[in-house]
Amino acid sequence: MNVRRLIPTTAVAGAVALGLVTLSACGGTSDAADKGSDGKLDVVASFYPMQYLAEQIGGGHVAVETLTKPGVEPHDLELKPRQIGELGEADVVLYLKGVQPAVDDAIAQAGVENTVDAATLTKLEAHGTEVGHAGHDHAEGEHAEEEAGHDHGSEAGADPHIWLDPVKYAEVAKGVGTALEKADPANAADYRKNTDALVKKLGDLDTDFATGLKNTATKTFITTHSAFGYLAERYGLDQEGISGIDPESEPSPARIKELQDIAKKDKVTTVFFETLASDKTAKTLAGDAGLKTDVLDPLEGITETSKGDDYIEVMRSNLAALQKALGAK
Repeated sequence: MNVRRLIPTTAVAGAVALGLVTLSACGGTSDAADKGSDGKLDVVASFYPMQYLAEQIGGGHVAVETLTKPGVEPHDLELKPRQIGELGEADVVLYLKGVQPAVDDAIAQAGVENTVDAATLTKLEAHGTEVGHAGHDHAEGEHAEEEAGHDHGSEAGADPHIWLDPVKYAEVAKGVGTALEKADPANAADYRKNTDALVKKLGDLDTDFATGLKNTATKTFITTHSAFGYLAERYGLDQEGISGIDPESEPSPARIKELQDIAKKDKVTTVFFETLASDKTAKTLAGDAGLKTDVLDPLEGITETSKGDDYIEVMRSNLAALQKALGAK
């Protein structure tokens, strides 16, 4: 991600998630949340992955606003007083704790009853640049120091990029659906129907990834930012990140040399960079190692440069890029 990431929609979605989770944890009330003047449930999402869930599951019963607008780097998002004020008036807030500190603080202060934290709806794991790569012990020495302090997850060291694993994303979708049902019981049947439809689409996507990446010439891919740990683990791939979990960190000369050696040993063909991020480091590494470059989208936001109009389309573009880079048969 600048590797800077788009998280407009994600921030909003994250806020909604927290509210929903809180509602569930507190047992909630039997009364439906007060709706806006248009009769719809006002949902605030922290960034795109959360927004997508709210829109797909809420359908015509919700009005979704995102805290992170397209093109805005989610991690560095600073909320305006107006946004913070509107956040407190939301019926539901959906977010992913640990991705956007400013959003986390604002949601905690807003006190919205129906707040859902997506991070509580599935199990978070610790991932670094060495995810799944048993043949390379990168967690020692200098590289381990680079990884230290890159804790974006809601738990120390946890990787927050759960939406890039269709299976985990489906688990979150189910939790969000349950939260909307509790916030708006009158339309619970529709929320359940929409949740089932989305879970099926994510299940089909998972099948396509599993089938499409089963037989490849190599299992290793290099990316500027280690956002794809869950995806790599799910489909038996080896992610090698240039900058680690933190999109702003700069790789050391030792790490660059290490990646050059890995690329040669594992027959890597491509260095991936992000849609709205600088491709300078990726192109430098690729040029020195004689590799190609391509885009692997972390889906923190949808913009004109995205290879698709929504989550499913962009993920399928990611699958095609991985198949090409890994030599899928």
